[in-house]
Amino acid sequence: MPELPEVETVRRGLAGLITGQRVERVSVLHPRPVRRHLAGPDDFAATLTGRTFVEPARRGKYLWLPFADGDALLAHLGMSGQFRLDAPEAPLAPNTRVLFDLEGGAQLRFVDQRMFGGLSLSVGGAALPAEVAHIGRDPFDPEFDPVAVGRRIRARRTGVKRALLDQQVVSGIGNIYADEALWLSRTHYARGTWSLSAAKVAEVLDAATTVMGRALRAGGTSFDALYVDVNGSSGYFDRALAVYGQEGRPCPRCGTPVRREPFMNRSSFRCPRCQRTPVASARAA
Repeated sequence: MPELPEVETVRRGLAGLITGQRVERVSVLHPRPVRRHLAGPDDFAATLTGRTFVEPARRGKYLWLPFADGDALLAHLGMSGQFRLDAPEAPLAPNTRVLFDLEGGAQLRFVDQRMFGGLSLSVGGAALPAEVAHIGRDPFDPEFDPVAVGRRIRARRTGVKRALLDQQVVSGIGNIYADEALWLSRTHYARGTWSLSAAKVAEVLDAATTVMGRALRAGGTSFDALYVDVNGSSGYFDRALAVYGQEGRPCPRCGTPVRREPFMNRSSFRCPRCQRTPVASARAA
């Protein structure tokens, strides 16, 4: 699933292209992406036609396209969801699912190969859809409170990476940027949250903000064509990853080969020298 830098890259691209644009027509080419609209694809198309987009918004990994009337189009990108803006006569990309013809002449296209994502109408959700109101603020949110978030993390009885991945505690961080932030802060992913000092939690959160800021400037992380921006371009932060996906390669800081270890049905990557296993955390595990 795209993480904060990838979703923010998409949001920024959309903001400059669809804000103020009226939807002239909606065409649903496959019903699955609008499955949450219980009245069906035809009603989805009719309901959105005639509305005007205002500036797209985001919280963590969650993106929505507000309308001027106070409702919003909630977009869940899933594993492979993309928004592309093209001329109506341009060939459709494979797996194009929904089309929005805009009054300016362009066509907004929702493309989703695996169809784990989807689009739904959030009534009254322009400012904040009720569907994502439980999601915690992310480090780039002006109202993000790192001290309060740090207290919540330290109060938990879990490993620090699990806490970072809990979107209700702090949003936007996924597997990639959690591993990178923990490497930057020299923290083992299994270190118990109860063992962290306030200063250490602040260091970890600051590292996450730094890493995601770097990724955002690079347009996000793209390992394949499933993540592109609205112009079809891939991000290139994968070239700067220190540990994620770098198994066996030398740690950029000390040269020790990076290790991959199983974690929550996925993997964690770390430097065994820079991120030593804490004794207390090892016993707890």
